[in-house]
Amino acid sequence: MIFKISGREERINIHGGDIYSYDRDLIDFSSNINPLGIMEGLEEYLSKNLKKLSLYPDIKYRRLKKNIADYLNINEDEVIIGNGAVEIINNMILMFNRVVVFVPCFSEYILRTVVLGKNILKLSLDEEFRVKSSVLPKILKKGDLLILGNPNNPTGLRIEKQELIKIAKIVEDKEAFLLLDEAFYEFCEEDYDSIKLFYNSKNVCIIRAATKFFALPGIRLGYAFANKDFVKTYLQYELPWNVNSIAEAAADYIFKNRDYIIKSKNYIKQQREMMYKHLSKIKDVKVFRTNCNFFLLKLLKYDEEYVFERLLEKNILIRKCSNFEGLDKSYIRVAVKKEEENTKLIEGLKKCFE
Repeated sequence: MIFKISGREERINIHGGDIYSYDRDLIDFSSNINPLGIMEGLEEYLSKNLKKLSLYPDIKYRRLKKNIADYLNINEDEVIIGNGAVEIINNMILMFNRVVVFVPCFSEYILRTVVLGKNILKLSLDEEFRVKSSVLPKILKKGDLLILGNPNNPTGLRIEKQELIKIAKIVEDKEAFLLLDEAFYEFCEEDYDSIKLFYNSKNVCIIRAATKFFALPGIRLGYAFANKDFVKTYLQYELPWNVNSIAEAAADYIFKNRDYIIKSKNYIKQQREMMYKHLSKIKDVKVFRTNCNFFLLKLLKYDEEYVFERLLEKNILIRKCSNFEGLDKSYIRVAVKKEEENTKLIEGLKKCFE
């Protein structure tokens, strides 16, 4: 699809989770949502809060910010909230002169930059889809916004701790700004917490969200950590009442449920290891290592369209990746889901290449 703006053309990337285009029930491997689904008790809790829909949310979101601050172990004046992580990304782009990204990456980094009429510099990841920090000192300028997925979508890779520290130092030296999109943070091994790493930094913002890990894409709740002085500046770009009352009520419940968080982490780790083991055995498929809840696969035979259609015949929906800049028709992405569903995907892929 082609999107025109200011004489330039950009593709609008299709997102995962488009089950609405099909007239039957599908196993959706295109959407990277926690397979355990909505946590027990949340639906009942939200139903008791429906009366709040007749009231405006607190325009200062005091209770919501306290819940997020407690969950992230930060102060309330260091919290940014958004109508999903994408709203925060959009507002951040508004604040800077130029955006720098490594491709392939989440499509909205590029699309929002183009729509907002900002300049963008696209750099390539290395052959193993790692960030090449060595190029940054030569190209970063004062006032740039460097956006990095951590872990990155669609590659699933997290930036190694020492490499991330090196990148942040380069950004600081260049008087630029680092935006870490950590929407998939909770799915990762707990080897480091970037909020703790950069707690005293004035030029780092770290985004997270309820969408993926808490399986709540429908409530649109994104949040971020940043230095309190930066937060004050950011608020000038924020729309009033940008988070709805249901999302606010959900935050009262979800961040306190440690059992769900631990259970989800353990389940994803187990299924991720199982899937990697079996996917790696499929002839004509290269499986890339991942740090989160989805895999990027390279098809060594056939292309994304062939595999997409064959799996769709089995009511399995996958993510074609040719509309990620930096990838082509030989790549697909699949989520980690429940064990029986993961088994169906593995068997379906095997038959595609028989």
